[in-house]
Amino acid sequence: MKAVYYEEHGDTDVLEYGDQPEPEIERDECLVEVKAGGLNHLDVWTRRGMPSPGEFPHIPGSDAAGVVTEVGDGVSRFEAGDRVAVAPGTSCGECEFCRDGDYSLCENYGLIGEHMGGVHSELAAVPEDNLVHVPEHVDFVTAASAPLVFQTAWRMLVTRAEVDQSDKVLVLGASGGVGHAALQVAVNAGAEVWATASSEEKLDYAAELGADHLIDYEEEDFADVIYEDTDGRGVDVVVDHIGEATWDGSIKAAAKGGRIVTCGATSGPMPETNLSRVFWKQLDILGSTMGTPGEMDDVLAKVWDGTFESRIRAVLPMSETARAHEMLQNREGFGSVVVVPDSVYEEGEYAEYAE
Repeated sequence: MKAVYYEEHGDTDVLEYGDQPEPEIERDECLVEVKAGGLNHLDVWTRRGMPSPGEFPHIPGSDAAGVVTEVGDGVSRFEAGDRVAVAPGTSCGECEFCRDGDYSLCENYGLIGEHMGGVHSELAAVPEDNLVHVPEHVDFVTAASAPLVFQTAWRMLVTRAEVDQSDKVLVLGASGGVGHAALQVAVNAGAEVWATASSEEKLDYAAELGADHLIDYEEEDFADVIYEDTDGRGVDVVVDHIGEATWDGSIKAAAKGGRIVTCGATSGPMPETNLSRVFWKQLDILGSTMGTPGEMDDVLAKVWDGTFESRIRAVLPMSETARAHEMLQNREGFGSVVVVPDSVYEEGEYAEYAE
């Protein structure tokens, strides 16, 4: 089969698209013919050398959608011909957290594509527990782009921050995968939402998705804007997946008794923290990682029925995965980037997704 892979960590030039052995399924696995694969910033960090399998070649990719072609003897929920998407989180099922049903806190939690081989390939062997059904009316590009980012955003805002219609919410980096998902989850909860992005075009997209207030962080200090817009009060919830570059501003922007929820640190994981502001404001700092199967089901139901829109900035053939990585690194466009196996990619079919 053809697959995206790399033999060493490094820049985008380590990415290759070529022949790799076809996977053999275990009794609890399904063989999936991949129709599309979604990219995340996680793919960039893993390629660069963030802790990941030491075995090479490594096939990246946490998100994908396709059709089941074969099932193992122990599989009961799927059969050949089923349309599926990959739920990338893996857990042991036995530790204290798994026994409580909080699988993303598992002592051995991992992600397909990071801690094990990924799914950016023509074929993928995926455990039954890591697949979800995709309705007939949902296209594979949408199905491949949605699971990781929408599950992450849902757990951050609904489970961890418990956002409701009384809240004022600031979503930083609202043009990325998690950011544009978090924006929609906050809007759906009835909150008043501020969104930041780096261009007028990106902010226009954020407005289309329901943002009430727009901040160009290249032109304005978002904490100052929040202070002015709220008469010095601040917002109840800050969604910060950026890290070092925004952390101090997030603490400034939060209201007394506010919540700052974070799922990542794309600009760096070691920010300085003004603790006096944290305890004086009595802030809650909430970490969040991925989600449970139930949270995945809840949020994908809203993607499948059109409540949430998985925005796609580009659809590229898998042989151009290096370009897809560059788009994420350079913060080009709004939403997710999707790659399609060259064998099924048809030029012009994805005209609705402009690069």
